[in-house]
Amino acid sequence: MSKFETQWDDMMSRIETRSADQDEFLQAVHEVAASVKDVVKTDDALQKSRIFERLTEPDRIIIFNVTWEDDGGDVHINRGYRVQHCGAIGPYKGGIRFHPTVDLSTLKFLAFEQTFKNALTGLPMGGGKGGSDFDPEGRSEREIMRFCQAFMDELFRHIGPYTDVPAGDINVGGREIGYMYGRYRRLTNRFTGAMTGKGLSYGGSPARVEATGYGLIYFLSHVLEAHLDKIDDKTIIISGAGNVALHAAEKAVALGAKVITLSDSDGTLLKEDGFSSDDINWIKDHKAKSGASLKAFTDDRGGTFKSGKKPWSIKADIALPCATQNEIDKDDAKALVDNDVKFLAEGANMPCTAKATKTIRESDMVYVPGKASNAGGVALSGLEMSQNADFERGEFDTLDTQLQSIMARIHDSCKDFGKVDDRIDYVRGANRAAFAKVSKALLAFGI
Repeated sequence: MSKFETQWDDMMSRIETRSADQDEFLQAVHEVAASVKDVVKTDDALQKSRIFERLTEPDRIIIFNVTWEDDGGDVHINRGYRVQHCGAIGPYKGGIRFHPTVDLSTLKFLAFEQTFKNALTGLPMGGGKGGSDFDPEGRSEREIMRFCQAFMDELFRHIGPYTDVPAGDINVGGREIGYMYGRYRRLTNRFTGAMTGKGLSYGGSPARVEATGYGLIYFLSHVLEAHLDKIDDKTIIISGAGNVALHAAEKAVALGAKVITLSDSDGTLLKEDGFSSDDINWIKDHKAKSGASLKAFTDDRGGTFKSGKKPWSIKADIALPCATQNEIDKDDAKALVDNDVKFLAEGANMPCTAKATKTIRESDMVYVPGKASNAGGVALSGLEMSQNADFERGEFDTLDTQLQSIMARIHDSCKDFGKVDDRIDYVRGANRAAFAKVSKALLAFGI
């Protein structure tokens, strides 16, 4: 074994020891490591400065107590987090997630991925992520408001337009951003671009809600074009029924594709003749008003609801996982391969387990990682940051055009860095393109 191989193995052992029991984080690290190892091997400066190892250790992790009172006067204590992973190319940037499954491993993996995703956009943004194990389900409006305010009572001292700019994520939408930003403004006596995903009445951007889903389809269109194909008449299976899934479905249908599934925690909604734009709008309105299961769709507009089932065994040309991390396991991946799915692009962050990813990558399927294909949301957030800094407001069509340009640029970077013989390895391309940018900045700063 060469000296480099020994040093690399020792480094990976140190990383695994430091982050023991953080499976999601280590999965993300191993994926990037496999792509950039050869780059590090041929670059003495990267080895001497231990750039890759530095990128696996967050700049800082902030853990704090969130104490709040429910409507009945009972006191609750949750744990809040902010992982400021790497600020080498700009302020830390990444969402806030409220969900009972939130823990340090999840947020470290999300912040690590965010660092590379943000680098791919070409915008000056570092990577971060935050959240709490607070469960908003069943909570009243006032309880959610009080929790958001208590969360910001600690977080405000760690964020700002030139330091760290949080946004929304799972269970953190416009309402929650409003409560948190309102508290930030009162605590600091400053009206700045310290958060994105804000309402249009106080500095938000049109197209932000649509950006991740639309960006996914814009990226997919470039992937298809690079493979001498197009989205017209393609059959697509989508998981999830949140902003990403619904707006990806909306844009895919508008471009001529046939979207036949959406899903939620109760199961999969299948419409074999494809969802119409009206169907998608019905689901948007229904989910917004009641938050109930997709099963109600079948009573009003037809289709079949498969209780407890995921969409991955249904035949299609394209799969777009848009729900959550590790939703596709090895058996799901095998079903996708057996059904001859040609393309899989991730709308969620790391929705495939390590074994699922291996199964997919050993097949002929074209596989696109989320750090490239779902970067549209943070790209639009970057544009909102720019608007806030200049005290300007963008228009939907202008921002959508800029989003299309950014997704095209990300695809070109992945294509250039991911060429392997006569094919494009999008995982390799995304990781190498992002690593090249972040590592250059870290080298420029010195030790």
